[in-house]
Amino acid sequence: MAFQLAACAEMLWQEKPIHWRAARLKEMGFGVGLWNWPAWDLEELEKTGADFTIMNGYLQGRLTDQDGAEMLLASARETAQVGKRLGVDRLNLHGTGLGDGGIPIAQHGTFAPGMELRARDTLNRICDMAEEEGVTFTLENLNPLDHPGCPFGSTEAVLSLVSAVNRPQLRINLDLYHTQIGEGDLIRWCEACLPWIGEVQVADNPGRCEPGTGEINYPRIARALSEMGYDGPVAMEANAKGDSDEAVEAFRAAFTL
Repeated sequence: MAFQLAACAEMLWQEKPIHWRAARLKEMGFGVGLWNWPAWDLEELEKTGADFTIMNGYLQGRLTDQDGAEMLLASARETAQVGKRLGVDRLNLHGTGLGDGGIPIAQHGTFAPGMELRARDTLNRICDMAEEEGVTFTLENLNPLDHPGCPFGSTEAVLSLVSAVNRPQLRINLDLYHTQIGEGDLIRWCEACLPWIGEVQVADNPGRCEPGTGEINYPRIARALSEMGYDGPVAMEANAKGDSDEAVEAFRAAFTL
């Protein structure tokens, strides 16, 4: 059983133009993940012919208040058009807004009663729009060290929302780097999320570098995912500890069974 391997172009070969990075990943046999699409020349990216697997699915907005939800819907619809232009497989959401470079922002506050119900309503509206547009969104978990105070950041919270909405237009982007920091117990979280996983993202911890540079036993997790019957996308969203080509090959080796 083979996984569909991809890597985030924005974190690799950072001295090179983004279209060069996308072309290099295609040449190496990988799909291409993106974050901040307004920063890049879409025409140059199209010319690469790369398989764009995931990118940020919005530029602004929030899940749980009326104004934020309206902004999110409008922004997600705009981004869906870009996603269709590039042939992006999945458009990614978070429980918070985006800051510079398309990075989720820290958001300090309390979890108020009713927030989850309002988030579910907003995500159902996203699914209605996604069904109209013929696209798929994912909701990604985050961790409390890199993204403190973000609502719906934990693996548990993301699973709760996506499983409650339970529509094919919304899947989980299960980021195991974030899960390791926030909760650990990676294989059991994979099992719990399995029916709703749209993509698995990986990086080692500490350092957020390629598999084999930290504490996570990714070859064992790869075997566990395969034993569960998962053969979907696995993407490295990691810094290269040294050479980017070597980092990508280390990722390939960890997820080749």
